[in-house]
Amino acid sequence: MDIRPFPAQTDDRRTLGSYWEVSVPQPRQDRKLHGNALFDVAVIGAGFAGLSAALRLAEMGISVCVLEAEHVGFGASGRNGGFCCLGGTKLDARQLVNRFGLEEARKFLAFQVAGINLVAQRLDSWGVDADRHSKGEMLLAHRAKDVADLKSEAEFLKANFGIRTRFLSREELFEQGYGGPSFHGGLHVPYGFALNPMAYVQALADRLRRAGGKIFGKTPVGSIDRDTDRWRLETKNGYVRAKKVVLAGNGYSDETVPAWLHGRTMPVMSSIQVTRPLSETELAEQGWTSDTMAADTRILLHYFRLLPDKRFLFGTRGGINEDASSIKAMQKRARADFESMFPSWANVRSEFSWHGHICIARTLTPFVGEVPGLDGVYAAMGWHGSGVAMASISGEKLAGLISGKLRQEDLPAALQRPFTRFPIPALRKLYLQGAYWLYGLKDR
Repeated sequence: MDIRPFPAQTDDRRTLGSYWEVSVPQPRQDRKLHGNALFDVAVIGAGFAGLSAALRLAEMGISVCVLEAEHVGFGASGRNGGFCCLGGTKLDARQLVNRFGLEEARKFLAFQVAGINLVAQRLDSWGVDADRHSKGEMLLAHRAKDVADLKSEAEFLKANFGIRTRFLSREELFEQGYGGPSFHGGLHVPYGFALNPMAYVQALADRLRRAGGKIFGKTPVGSIDRDTDRWRLETKNGYVRAKKVVLAGNGYSDETVPAWLHGRTMPVMSSIQVTRPLSETELAEQGWTSDTMAADTRILLHYFRLLPDKRFLFGTRGGINEDASSIKAMQKRARADFESMFPSWANVRSEFSWHGHICIARTLTPFVGEVPGLDGVYAAMGWHGSGVAMASISGEKLAGLISGKLRQEDLPAALQRPFTRFPIPALRKLYLQGAYWLYGLKDR
């Protein structure tokens, strides 16, 4: 893709500072809602989940609008690392089996694979140039003792899910272009691919517009109240009345809209840096030439990949506060980690640096379904940092629930449990700080 000059910040477009934002044509700016409108379904959030739900509903002939506080791609769907992969939960395969049983764990895994396939099918059928690459994902042991765990995981996945992974020794990693002093072994999982998420989310929005759905930008919803037989969604310049409502803000949700959301999710920070293009000599010196998307075995993981234009993307978890000094400190830590893990590139500058929110639930699993006690209000969120595939298929399935073509029990059990409230929600940042300290010690 051609890289256009970075756009100046204007009242109509808030820049993210991301590589994705400048790698796609200037996206369409959807008009604000002015006045009052009537729809069958109103969706809050123009990300993968909300747009997927709206698109499917529009294709069914159901009138639908999407209300977005900023613009398409402003939230996590335009800020993530572009890993269309297995995920959507912080529970590993064994924990899923222990909590839901083997058959339900298999259903949930099949759902994840179907999500990956759905995104691939969309890109293919819509003819979207999203810089797609990487056949599967590589999980890298950042400590020698993690090698045994990777081998055990490979055996468990094969025996219980039929997944044939491939283990690479430290020497094989270097031979196959995964060079780095921190990597002691790797497990290749043969599902998923990498993509430009901004290109995908903009294409998704365009398909919705073509299908007759409406997107209103710069239109945050201030309240949701019952109005006779419909829900009334108040915005600054008007309101929408709708029979049904979809909550799809994920880590960017307003917890007061509706009040049920308060304290039920934990928005946490993730940061990404992208370097200038690397030369073939620089790639060879480091020993990293593979374009496979990868992550390490840390709880506070690092995720990274070589982009098609030979830039290197490096992402980290961590960070609690979003003030300027905290963001600067988070990015400084991420840069130090990058230089430690890829020492040959210590002098390679990062041309792009940005951050975003991921959404953690107390259950550590997503929720896709009707909100308890709010007839006609549905939610699809809680992707735990892996939402490209999971949010896409969950939004489409939510449309099935809304239209009556799907029952809640048709979904995997891991998606059916509504979010529970964190104890004393006002203290969530303190919980998170304590968790980060503990995870930091465990990751050593």
